[in-house]
Amino acid sequence: MTPTPFSLHVDDSVLDDLRRRLAHTRWPDEPPGPAWSTGTSLAYMQALVEHWRTAFNWREHEAVLNQFRQFTVPLAGIDLHFIHEPGQGPAPLPLLLSHGWPGSVFEFRRLIPLLTDPARFGGDPADAFTVVAPSLPGFTLSFKPGQPRFGVEEMADVFATLMTDVLGYPRFAAQGGDWGAFVSSRLGYSHAEKVIGIHLNLLAVRRDPQMLQAPTVEERRFLDELNHFLKEETGYQAIQGTKPQTLAFGLNDSPAGLAAWIVEKFRSWTDNDGDPASAVPRDEMLANITLYWAQGAVGSSFWPYYARLHREWSVPAGKTVDVPMGYVEFPREILRPPRSVAARQYSDIRRWTTQPKGGHFAALEQPEVLAHEIREFFRPLRSRG
Repeated sequence: MTPTPFSLHVDDSVLDDLRRRLAHTRWPDEPPGPAWSTGTSLAYMQALVEHWRTAFNWREHEAVLNQFRQFTVPLAGIDLHFIHEPGQGPAPLPLLLSHGWPGSVFEFRRLIPLLTDPARFGGDPADAFTVVAPSLPGFTLSFKPGQPRFGVEEMADVFATLMTDVLGYPRFAAQGGDWGAFVSSRLGYSHAEKVIGIHLNLLAVRRDPQMLQAPTVEERRFLDELNHFLKEETGYQAIQGTKPQTLAFGLNDSPAGLAAWIVEKFRSWTDNDGDPASAVPRDEMLANITLYWAQGAVGSSFWPYYARLHREWSVPAGKTVDVPMGYVEFPREILRPPRSVAARQYSDIRRWTTQPKGGHFAALEQPEVLAHEIREFFRPLRSRG
């Protein structure tokens, strides 16, 4: 289990093929109604694809990733890719940073330096973290065709092995959003002896029957949000969770289709003015999408949805996550459960804050705010490491 240094280089032939396919996109028409009301806007996609084909420079973004110390290691039947960036301080705390879907480690390009070297940004070096940021198994750089598929439980187990057995950190902190929040929560439940605490920017909670009986004002607001989400925003979950392979044929063959599928989430889930690029720069969205395209990893990235729909919840019913937990709520997050609901699953909530701006992709949208929240939550827990 010795890690091997890794440097990303997408072959020129892959990029040439990408541009060729983009040039021959077969466009659908625009249905009735306002743009974006039934899915990704045709005009937006036509402009995005033209920019992707003629102006986007993948090599610039590839170089950004290659500034970090990257490795692969054979674990649980796959070659797991991870960033391992040492902290610059007197006693850096090991921090496992987990992304989600449709994300990648590229999300952390600005967050990692804020965490590893706080003094460089005017902070206290005593707050430094050594950051370990894996590509989730089956996602982008942790994917090869034919490899085993992982759900949340397997991801948590392999990350615990990475941190303790491979890297030698017997105790570590964990942070995540989206599936990374599920993984961090599962780590806090199933590997509590190794985890000093978990920090989340999405709350992975199940629907609680108690909440339906006599909801508070906050719980009623959450139920209204949840009902709207279930009615209008879960189509992607249904197909990715039931027939992921069927969808994979189209998105693995058409870069325009892949981009439309992912960009719609950047628009729906970020704090934007109608253009997702107002929240996340266009080239950063395209860098993330290009990483999925180049690795052919979109189909395998659907697997946590399939596993989720065909298993019990990753924290079993009646059980709680008992390690210290912190949470930061951004106003355009997909769902925002109130603290009363979260407390039924997380027994030791130490920090709970709300922010005025930001959405689901917090590390891309609000990296300074997220870094601040992570530092503040873990500062009093460092003695547990």
